[in-house]
Amino acid sequence: MKRGIYHIEPCRVFFCRFYLMLFLAVLTGCDRPPKPAGTFSVMTYNLRQYALMDRDGGGELNDPKPESERRAALLLIAKEKPDVLSVQEMGDSAIFTQFRFDLQAAGLNYPYAELLERGRFEVNLAVLSRFPIVSIQNHTNEVYSIGEAKIPVTRGFLDVEIQVNPDYRFRLLAAHLKSKVYSPLGQTEMRRNEARLLNKIVREILEENPGVNLLVAGDLNDDCNSAALREVGGRRGGEMTDLRPVDSAGDVWTCFQASTDSFSRFDYFFVSDGMFPEVVREQTCVVRDPLTYEASDHRPVIAVFRTADQ
Repeated sequence: MKRGIYHIEPCRVFFCRFYLMLFLAVLTGCDRPPKPAGTFSVMTYNLRQYALMDRDGGGELNDPKPESERRAALLLIAKEKPDVLSVQEMGDSAIFTQFRFDLQAAGLNYPYAELLERGRFEVNLAVLSRFPIVSIQNHTNEVYSIGEAKIPVTRGFLDVEIQVNPDYRFRLLAAHLKSKVYSPLGQTEMRRNEARLLNKIVREILEENPGVNLLVAGDLNDDCNSAALREVGGRRGGEMTDLRPVDSAGDVWTCFQASTDSFSRFDYFFVSDGMFPEVVREQTCVVRDPLTYEASDHRPVIAVFRTADQ
């Protein structure tokens, strides 16, 4: 099995095209003012199967995410320059290493990173950071019951603490809840149970330190008024605030489903009371860019925070 992500097109050709696109992106810029001094940004982004898969029906897991999609995703990230990047649907460690290399070639250096691998090749969670990751406490043994069935949380929950500066750190809890793909156990009930377990972790964190700077980010695969999102928000306690970012046109949707021509908000930031005062609302947004349609079925979402407790 071939494992190199660029075996379809030579690396040199890819990067010549990529740097031309990046140069044009820098010239045009993004549609928001520059990030203010004394702030940092966090991006959450479902990259859509950034992995080697059997895309051509040949029976081998050797087909990378198409070059045009990879280039568009890298350009989007390079244009926004997030200080912390949380991604979903990342491939294995080899693909992740290549992804970091490509970002570095685009001028984005993330010396600190964590990949939560869960066995399957396209469902991994990852975080990349300009700032030190000072602790890691991933959750990989969460199990719930539906009837007699005992079901593990497929993707787990990635949990890291990030030291932005000597006086400010925050805890990032990254999640990718059960998709809306059919399951005989009921995909809605499965997602609600995963959300309940995510909220249980939030409650435990807040009980230990009520003033903690806690950020929950990721693709939660449901609407804001769903049972799953009510669980995440704190129906059972451990209340968190949904930042509800909008794009430059005022739209909140983050996911486009081509099969049904529907737009949904599936990608979220929730913050604790301790971190909410640091939110820079006018900089917190959904990225509106034509590249989003080529890169993924999701749009990146960005939250910006002040680098000192308010």
